[in-house]
Amino acid sequence: MAELQCWRKMLDKFSIFDLIVIAMISALGIASKPLIVPLSHIITGPLLIPGGVVAGGFYMLWIVLGAGIVGKPGTATLLGIVQALMVFGSGIFGSHGAMTLLSYTLPGVAVDLILYLIKHKVCCPACAFLAGLTANVTGSVLVNIIYFRLPFVPLMLALSVAALSGGLGGIIAFRASQLVNKILPWGKGFKGS
Repeated sequence: MAELQCWRKMLDKFSIFDLIVIAMISALGIASKPLIVPLSHIITGPLLIPGGVVAGGFYMLWIVLGAGIVGKPGTATLLGIVQALMVFGSGIFGSHGAMTLLSYTLPGVAVDLILYLIKHKVCCPACAFLAGLTANVTGSVLVNIIYFRLPFVPLMLALSVAALSGGLGGIIAFRASQLVNKILPWGKGFKGS
């Protein structure tokens, strides 16, 4: 009962519009993953590092984008939870099995935590870069623990690539959130009727 009240209290700070944005961005993130991962294997295959470290820069940008558009604490965590539930609901467990819940949720938690600590809301390229970097490195560490268990040197190479691709994804998310926020009702550029 206490857990239900905790969830309700968390969700009360989000409007219906916020929740729709979160659901749509979660769906886009899940839909983009199968398209991006095979392309990233072309780059990472010769380096003998997991393809997800490069692809993660693209699909983690959705978490940063959601945090930038909604702009409320907990958005990235909620995006991760919704993505994990979508993966379970669609029956696509992937190679992570039940650990999917952690591997999708914890990058969102990491984004919320880093934005809270630096007191930013995906409001500048630097915080967006850091948010994307944090999300992708967190996801890469989790996948390494769950699945790959790389030795130290390849792990450091993989995490370095994950940091760079995640940071670049964060900058793309920042630019996209600026464009989207110009047309949304709370944005400066909205010209609604």
